[in-house]
Amino acid sequence: MKIAVNTRFLLDDFLEGFGYFVYETFLRITKKHPEHEFIFIFDRPYDRRFIFGPNVKPVVTGPPARHPLLWKFWFDIKVPAVLKKYKADVFVSCDGYCSLTTKIPQCMVVHDLAFLHFPSFIKRSHLLFYKRYTAKFLNKAKSIATVSEFSKQDMISHYNIAANKIDIVYSAAKEVFHPLTHEEREAVKNKYTGGKEYFVYAGAIHPRKNLINLLKAFSVFKKRQRSNFKLLLAGRLAWKYESFTKSLETFKYRDDVVMTGYLEEEELVKTIGSAYAMVYPSLLEGFGVPVLEAMRCHVPVITSSNSAMQEIANGSALFVDANDHADIADKMMRIYKDENLRNELIQKGKHAASQYSWDKTAKLLWQSILKAVS
Repeated sequence: MKIAVNTRFLLDDFLEGFGYFVYETFLRITKKHPEHEFIFIFDRPYDRRFIFGPNVKPVVTGPPARHPLLWKFWFDIKVPAVLKKYKADVFVSCDGYCSLTTKIPQCMVVHDLAFLHFPSFIKRSHLLFYKRYTAKFLNKAKSIATVSEFSKQDMISHYNIAANKIDIVYSAAKEVFHPLTHEEREAVKNKYTGGKEYFVYAGAIHPRKNLINLLKAFSVFKKRQRSNFKLLLAGRLAWKYESFTKSLETFKYRDDVVMTGYLEEEELVKTIGSAYAMVYPSLLEGFGVPVLEAMRCHVPVITSSNSAMQEIANGSALFVDANDHADIADKMMRIYKDENLRNELIQKGKHAASQYSWDKTAKLLWQSILKAVS
């Protein structure tokens, strides 16, 4: 069988989100199924490390698709031409888009429908594209894979998609996330926070991540506890970050907030693994990988009770109302004052994290691909 894969997010200098999902799943799928040929379709020059074996054939077809007009051109003109040329049996797209013009069966991965819930957090051109084409994509795909029951039910309720068409394949945290030694943790704290304990947030600086409420919660925590704790924000500046950075400029405790910017994987493991606790108050997630990353590092988690995080953490975190900064602050104070609770969450988190793996996700995604073909 010839399996074509949309690999436009396998970027050598910027691998996150969709790119990580494609990398981890197809690294495993291509090695597990050497009898099949995989056609990796890139929209720009690629790094050889993404060619996982002799059964992977890379094909570059531009232009780089990073704008709605180019998305339409790439998926409906360029991709079908590649599928036809290489006689593909199925096309797999892991970024929520598919081709509306090809007759080749398609397996599409949809991580979330955030644009429906928070349209103001998305560029207008992108929002119009999603509103116009998402229903068409969902109907065109032969099988749909998603990462949580929350996202599955979201598609069913908003687009009336048959439940048996949608497969939950989950996501995972990399095995590189692991507990650190006392010496390693102290070195990281000395590097970033002057040796002080800290709460960590990991992810993009973006309105949907609810970081202004996190700042408000941290302010309440500092006023009530009068501790020397810091707040470390590990992530790149994403779209519409300006409102957050402006708020930070006038924030009373701005000297206690550390922004690291984008971190390479090895450094991200260290910053998460050295934290007193992770606070991840996102307004909506299809899965919430940072929650598992912290749990794998034996770091307790405070996260939102909405969308998928409560489902994925499964009772192994403190859950908050993401829209209530006082509730977030209350949970930060609880975990600060109650060492027994903190240790209990660490133990529960270890078990929760063990339920997810990229091996499991790759196996489930493969089954969804086969369903599309059949």
